[in-house]
Amino acid sequence: MGDLRMLIDGKLVEAEAGKVFDNVNPATDEVLGQVADGSPADMQNAVTAARSAFDDSSWSTDTELRKRCLEQLQAALESEQEELRQDLVAEAGAPIVLTFGPQLDAPLKHALSWPREMIDKFEWSRSLGVADALGWGMHTERVVWKEPKGVIGAIVPWNFPIELTLTKLGPILAMGNTCVIKPAPDTPWNATRLARLVAEKTEIPPGVVNVVTSRDHMVGEVLTRSPEVDMIAFTGSTATGRRIMEASASTIKDVFLELGGKSALVVLDDAPLEEVLATAAMACTHGGQACAQASRLLVPRNRYDEAVEIAKASFENWKYGDPNVFENMQGPQINKRQQERIVGLFDGARAQGARVIVGGGKPAHLERGCYVEPTLLADVTNDMQIAQEEVFGPVLSIIAHDGDDDAVRIANDSTYGLAGGIFSADHDRALAVARKIRTGTLSINGGVWYGADAPFGGYKTSGIGRQCGIEGLEIFTETKLLGWPAGPEGA
Repeated sequence: MGDLRMLIDGKLVEAEAGKVFDNVNPATDEVLGQVADGSPADMQNAVTAARSAFDDSSWSTDTELRKRCLEQLQAALESEQEELRQDLVAEAGAPIVLTFGPQLDAPLKHALSWPREMIDKFEWSRSLGVADALGWGMHTERVVWKEPKGVIGAIVPWNFPIELTLTKLGPILAMGNTCVIKPAPDTPWNATRLARLVAEKTEIPPGVVNVVTSRDHMVGEVLTRSPEVDMIAFTGSTATGRRIMEASASTIKDVFLELGGKSALVVLDDAPLEEVLATAAMACTHGGQACAQASRLLVPRNRYDEAVEIAKASFENWKYGDPNVFENMQGPQINKRQQERIVGLFDGARAQGARVIVGGGKPAHLERGCYVEPTLLADVTNDMQIAQEEVFGPVLSIIAHDGDDDAVRIANDSTYGLAGGIFSADHDRALAVARKIRTGTLSINGGVWYGADAPFGGYKTSGIGRQCGIEGLEIFTETKLLGWPAGPEGA
């Protein structure tokens, strides 16, 4: 059973008036247990604690303490790694096989340790040299400092909750900030476990890390509107990102937004079609609940029918169901609301002329849980809703293109610009296409770009800023410029 309590100002506490809500297993519809249902007052207490910890403690300047605390948190998480694995399978419906990769083991290996190493390597200060900037003979030494941003409100989604929490928390703490974490109400237990480990297993000072769980999404507005919060770091839907940006404008606070995607997998006419599309059903991994996952497959028009048949075989052999079964790469959708929404989008695609090759509804053999069939759609045109809207479900839409320029046009014909992929036998040709596609991330011939040292984010409505990498450290800092008279007397 997961921990009921939140973490506020270094203490593990219940919600105001002892309110709780149910944590539900999306694979079985069963209630796993309960968790604290935080109120706006609870969130304000967390914000106040984070503000005090930043303003009144040595956390922002004591790099040795920060390094030590990150090491302690790393060890604490590793000590309960198997329990975290079970949390993810139970509350997120994450296929257990994925927890040995991007859901848990991969981020746990680097998400805290890389930022910790960068504390000593980061360019906290740089000289611009001496200049007579005004032309009046006033020679000035100029220096740029990087300083912690302050209090960060970190709002985390349900699809990869540990990965997205840690890839925010590592840079936030390494750069000397304090934070309030609001996990998604669908996946609270991994966050309350983290909270307990922070409180019981680390020297992280009270108020530096706070975790407030709530089933009310509006509790997060305390973070977005509070003048005591300096920045919001959010991963989630573009619609929610817009609301966060609007609310944050009232206090002119910075935002990092990693939002939706409608990624295109572009197959050029020289690519080995059989090899590339043999794994087409990977689009259904984790129920398609990944913002960077490709959901549009762009193939040469003169090989369209062949591509459909190859992809069909992949979908028909795809294993899905109980996330505890190691062979299943697809478990349930996160909740009934998402399940119904996705099936509705499939119905809409049929009405607009798409042809269902495989799937298209709820699986009859899985009576319990929030499952959706792995779905392959053909005869899709890029103006259809299914090709424009982020489905966040197990679907791949096959779209025909008429050459490299047309493929680029279709790939870019989207409000999103998060990720994508290109396949070609000619590496230089693939790179030439990559330069024209307006997304923040691209895979060339199946290359994996992921890493704590790799900046991830998108163009257009896919977001603002980058998570991870040097860019993902800098985003949690402020820039201060200093100037003093040059020479020994001014040094």
